[in-house]
Amino acid sequence: MEIFKRFFEFYKPHKRLFFFDLICATWVAAVDLSFPQLLYYSTHVLFVQGKSDIFRGCVLIAAIMIVLYAIRYYCQHYITTWGHIMGARMESEMRKQLFEKYQALSFSYYDRNNTGIMMSKLVSDLFDISELAHHGPENVFLAVMELTGAFVLMGIINVYLAAILFVIMCMMLFFGIKQNRKMKAIFLDNRKKIADVNSSLQDSLAGIRVVKSFGNEKIEHEKFQYSNNEFLHSKTESYMAMGRFVAGGGVFVGLSYMAVLSVGGYFIGQNMLQPTDLAVFALYIGIFLNPINMLVNFTEQFQKGYTGFCRFVEIMDTPVTIKNKADAQDIGIAKGDIDYKHVFFHYEKEQKVLEDIDFHVDAGKTIALVGPSGGGKTTICSLLPRFYDVTKGSVCIDGKDVRDITLESLRRNIGIVQQDVYMFNGTIKSNIAYGKPDASFEEIMEAAKRANIHDFIMTLPDKYDSLVGERGTRLSGGQKQRISIARVFLKNPRILILDEATSALDNESERYIKEALELLAKDRTTIVVAHRLSTIQNADEILVIRHHNITERGNHDALIKQDGLYARYYRMQFHKQTVK
Repeated sequence: MEIFKRFFEFYKPHKRLFFFDLICATWVAAVDLSFPQLLYYSTHVLFVQGKSDIFRGCVLIAAIMIVLYAIRYYCQHYITTWGHIMGARMESEMRKQLFEKYQALSFSYYDRNNTGIMMSKLVSDLFDISELAHHGPENVFLAVMELTGAFVLMGIINVYLAAILFVIMCMMLFFGIKQNRKMKAIFLDNRKKIADVNSSLQDSLAGIRVVKSFGNEKIEHEKFQYSNNEFLHSKTESYMAMGRFVAGGGVFVGLSYMAVLSVGGYFIGQNMLQPTDLAVFALYIGIFLNPINMLVNFTEQFQKGYTGFCRFVEIMDTPVTIKNKADAQDIGIAKGDIDYKHVFFHYEKEQKVLEDIDFHVDAGKTIALVGPSGGGKTTICSLLPRFYDVTKGSVCIDGKDVRDITLESLRRNIGIVQQDVYMFNGTIKSNIAYGKPDASFEEIMEAAKRANIHDFIMTLPDKYDSLVGERGTRLSGGQKQRISIARVFLKNPRILILDEATSALDNESERYIKEALELLAKDRTTIVVAHRLSTIQNADEILVIRHHNITERGNHDALIKQDGLYARYYRMQFHKQTVK
């Protein structure tokens, strides 16, 4: 019931549309039920009168039916048009809420979930929910109205025959509920399988260059075909269940006709029923087919929409672990002092990643983190902008715990340049402006100049309006890196995080980027993660992170004298010695 309550909450902004939709549905049902009654009236009253009275009566009935069906036309038009618009508006609101939820979820959620599955929930699930939102209440309402009205009117004609038909319909309802329970699990499996298909497709297309470089198209085809076949099997099961449901419904409709013909014939023989009344009963059985078909369609729509909404609710109920405290404060423009105070961190149900990390960085100074991969260097950086929260201890900026600072003001003061640069599908100008969306073109161009990318941009046919391609495919690694640096120049933060910003670049690109980074880091508090020790020799302090802790610390000269891991790394890079 909680799920239904939350579902109907989305009707509140559209309650006028919804209630008028039901009013129109009532009229449609009433008109559909009127024809057998007009026939009943004609055979019992009108057709036993004189010729002139019959003619006038037929003209009157024709006029009444024209009016009824004219109004029915507009009611049906409203149901089809505005009913769908209402469903689309509800779908749009759900999509908005779901997208905002995705934006609010922490990195830990994305560590555990697949992008393709999340997209499936955002697109296909919500489409089915929209169809249920529009057709569900309307179809059930129409079906109940027509079935109830038909039974009442048949009861007026002959209560015994109506009672027999009612028993048959109850049997059909019991059959439908039983089949419905089986279909619920099948449609939920449909949702999971199509999400797996989307996941496989997204993964293969995103890595298409890797696929082709290894010549593994066949492997990707097999992976996709597996998930595709699983979905086909699930859909086959759902259609088998639907087939049993529809075929079973047809049997009960046949039983209804058989009961009317056989029992009605017996009642005619006993003078308990007029032959013309039997014809009216037969018409009402025909009317049953429309609401039965509605219920059949509703059953499929309900299962798809219900399972989709359950998945929607599951996402919406996922706790947002990284959020503002009620009393969080805007830090304004930070000075830039940083403190990691006895920080411990581990991911959910995993071993510790960081143990007792403790260090201080004065505003405007540079600290470097080095060490073997997997030691926790990037995690240390991720704790500062609260991509994750510490398990124990605290991370502070200007003496304030980052958890007591609003996320917007915290991240406004931090700029990040990473090894893996993400380019949005658009122009170079829009990608640079991502650092400051309201920046003028002059500001964008100045940021590009400071990032050593302006001259290259001016060689392009469309200059700053040149498209970068999906994920920046039209640019080299060094060009993308310099655009990401221009973003940070435009943002102008007080604190800078450089996470392997010069890795895997050619010497010329590294030279350009190194110059840009040196200019960028000037007068900013900077945390550098690097494997190339040449880029950090001038750091004010270097921390060696190994076994999830700080094992060495000091400036370059001090660490060389200690002759520890840092010194061995240095000799390996500059004297070609092997680290033992």
